Parts: sequence; structure tokens; C-alpha cells
Amino acid sequence: MTTALIILAIIAITVLLFGFAVRYGFRAPRIKETGDPADYGLNFRTVSIPGKNGANLFGWHILATDAPAAPTILIMHGWGVNAEVILPVAVPLCRAGYNALLLDARNHGSSDSGGPSSMPTFAEDIESGLDWLKQQPETGKIALLGHSVGAAATLLVASKRHDMDAVISIASFAHPEWLMQRYLQSLHLPKWLIALVLRYVERIIGHRFDDIAPINTRCKITCPVLLVHGEADKTIPVKDLQAIADNCKDHKADILLIPEADHDSVGLIEQHSGELLSFLKRAGL
Repeated sequence: MTTALIILAIIAITVLLFGFAVRYGFRAPRIKETGDPADYGLNFRTVSIPGKNGANLFGWHILATDAPAAPTILIMHGWGVNAEVILPVAVPLCRAGYNALLLDARNHGSSDSGGPSSMPTFAEDIESGLDWLKQQPETGKIALLGHSVGAAATLLVASKRHDMDAVISIASFAHPEWLMQRYLQSLHLPKWLIALVLRYVERIIGHRFDDIAPINTRCKITCPVLLVHGEADKTIPVKDLQAIADNCKDHKADILLIPEADHDSVGLIEQHSGELLSFLKRAGL
């Protein structure tokens, strides 16, 4: 083997290893549900919703009322968890009379696997849930509620289609590049390698970060938006919320800051369900 072929082989192996390392490092852990809405005394049915590329999405359709065309909240969890983790936020909303659809994103919980997970694939799964909800006779007006990556995905969906009536974003990041830079810098990687990883991730998810960043998508949403964030969030700092809010001067969002809440403080968010319900009512749901 000539020197040139050896060099090409080394480059090819390096590229393959680099791609594997990035995909492995950003893979989503899978945690399946051990409980369900019946644990909270809620009436529900387990559903399987057709998603992208033939993947079926696991979900809980909670029917809080027998009234036809009741307002319904589609709820999406964050990275590496499942519908059960975000369920406590849904409970007081359902007890107040809202129906809900809680979904597991692809590669999460009890949903099917389906390629690499990313914020845009979360958004695709939310859209699949929206399309399914609109076929159900119990569904009236629809609100989206998401946490973390799920929150960013709800903002992306609402920026592209206008068949929902309100959005509640809990602990969304402002820009995926900022989020990834913070994580990669914590690993003490050199700047050139961080830049390479960022451009590679854009390539594998098929989207430019600027095009899907909540700081930009928020400005294209026409329905009422509530931005919720914990003041003690160490994963996504509260300055990300402020960046999202400040970038859209013409269409201001409602803001709810929760003292002492960290990124995954679902219990503290649940305690502020009164503010969530007030927002939904102001939005006409």
C-alpha cells in the first residue's frame, strides 16, 4: 500500500470515528414509563399514533370531560425522559377540565425508534400528534406545552403552522448552538473541534441552527405564548428566556419565572398551575 493510500485510509477511519463519537455522545437515553395517569385518578386511553418514517408514537389521551370539542393540550417531554416525567404538570390542567395528549418522542419512552433524535424530530412528532388530535371528536381548541427540547420543538411547530391556539414553553433554550457550546466547552474541547462538531450536527439533523432557534422561531408565532423558566436553572440559564423574549418586540410573550426551580423541577412548576390556567383562559381556551 502506497503512502497516499495509507493517508487516505487514516483520514477515512478518522472521519468514521468522529461521526460515531458525535452520534454516540448525543444519543438519547431510553426510559420507559412505570406508571400512568390512572395513578392520579385521571380517565385516559393509551394510543399509538403514526409518526414519521413508519415509527409509531406512544401516547396517553387523557379525557378530563365528556363535553364535545373540549380544549386540549398536547404535551411533549424533554430530552431522554418520557411522558410520565411531565405528567405532574398535566394533572392540575386536566383536573381543571382540559383534555390532554402526552406523547413520547421517537427513541424515547415506549415509542418506536426512528433515526437520530433532535429538536426537529421532536417537532415532527408533535405535528403527528396534532394531526391525530384533529381527527378526534373530543378535540376543540388546541394548546401546545413542551419542556426543554420539547419546548423548543413546540415553538418551532407553532412558527410553521397556525392551527393551535396557545403555546406554553417551559425551560426552552434560546439557540441550539449556544446550548451545545456550553456543553462542549464544559468538556474542555478546543474551539476548532467545537466548531467542527457544531457544523457536523447541523448536517446530520438537516437544519441550520439559526433556522430552528427559538430566539428566531418565536417571532413567527401568531398565537399567545407563555415562556416559563426556573430562576435556578443550571442547565439552561434564565438569560435564554430573556433572549427569546427580547428578540420579538412586536409580539410580546407572557413570562412566568419560578423562584428556586431548576431545569427539571417539575414539582415546582406544578405548584404554579394557577398561572398556567390563567394564561390558557386569557388565550381563549
